[in-house]
Amino acid sequence: MNKIELVVFDMAGTVVNENNVVYKTLQKAINKKGYLLTLDFVLEHGAGKEKLQAIKDILIVCDGHEQNKIAATIFKDFKKLLEKAYQNLDVSSYEGVEDLIASFMVKNIKIALNTGYDRNTAQLLLDKMKWKQGIHYDTLVTADDVKRGRPNPDMIFEAMDILQVTDPSKVLKAGDSIIDIQEGKNAKCGITVGVTTGAHTREQLMSANPTYVLDSLTELKEYLF
Repeated sequence: MNKIELVVFDMAGTVVNENNVVYKTLQKAINKKGYLLTLDFVLEHGAGKEKLQAIKDILIVCDGHEQNKIAATIFKDFKKLLEKAYQNLDVSSYEGVEDLIASFMVKNIKIALNTGYDRNTAQLLLDKMKWKQGIHYDTLVTADDVKRGRPNPDMIFEAMDILQVTDPSKVLKAGDSIIDIQEGKNAKCGITVGVTTGAHTREQLMSANPTYVLDSLTELKEYLF
């Protein structure tokens, strides 16, 4: 196995514990339009995606065809609801994650965060956690920064470009959803990791055939070091 030079972590459900508030808010916004979707359904079909695309994909599953106008209306409402939900939200990292990141940085392994959120939402989460660039991560890449969202590999390639990592086999991608794993595979990452702390179950993550499925990111130390 090639030495890992870059670890790309998904944010919510992977390194950020925000109690699924984004997907609960997405569920609420969609159901206000007359749908009766469960949170598990929203997670199954929307997790990890840019949020307007997630709404579109969920509605296609529900209705059997595109609902672009309705999706745009739901997305507008979702952003307003999310802003309210975040005002009093307590956000933290998962136990041991900050120590894990520190151990990577000591070994000169670069850390990128990527997310299907827009940049404002991502930065709000990081500010609430008091995470600082250069201390907790080297770069942040969001859905706003690329033309194509997951499962396309554009966000990983953008992080590689920023951090001057040229060989994808030396990149590890970790996330809590199937689409995170697909993104890593499409980038030809040397290691792909699913973690069960967020959107998808162990069985769902295993269906994407990652290198590892972990119950905690801290288990990465055992495999890498």
